[in-house]
Amino acid sequence: MVVRKQRTHNTLEQKELRRILRTNSTSAEATLWSLINNRQLLDTRWRRQFSIGQYILDFYCPELKIAIELDGSHHFTANGNERDFVRDKYLAEQEGIVLLRFENKAVWNNTPELIQTIIDTIIDRRNQIDYCNSNN
Repeated sequence: MVVRKQRTHNTLEQKELRRILRTNSTSAEATLWSLINNRQLLDTRWRRQFSIGQYILDFYCPELKIAIELDGSHHFTANGNERDFVRDKYLAEQEGIVLLRFENKAVWNNTPELIQTIIDTIIDRRNQIDYCNSNN
């Protein structure tokens, strides 16, 4: 008997919601997407509105397990901070994902620094993967 692992990424139950979120993305999301799609950053492939478990990530690089979240004002409340903490903990501990969080306005006000942070994280993750692969 073959036992299949339950699918936790991009489940069919969330497909319509992911489509709606992509169609109605914020201007910050659209701007960042224009800077990272088509392998513009160190030849990494990014997905928009990618679901893992019960969570939908704004941007996700499956190859390196890096997620990027752009946060609006609702994230900066006590309730929003608590939800983000639980979400971030799950993604890091259960899925091994490095999560980068940026405030929406950083896309416009600090673009070079934001992009450099993403590039540095890509390089770090590639180095970690290379190190792990060389020790096996």
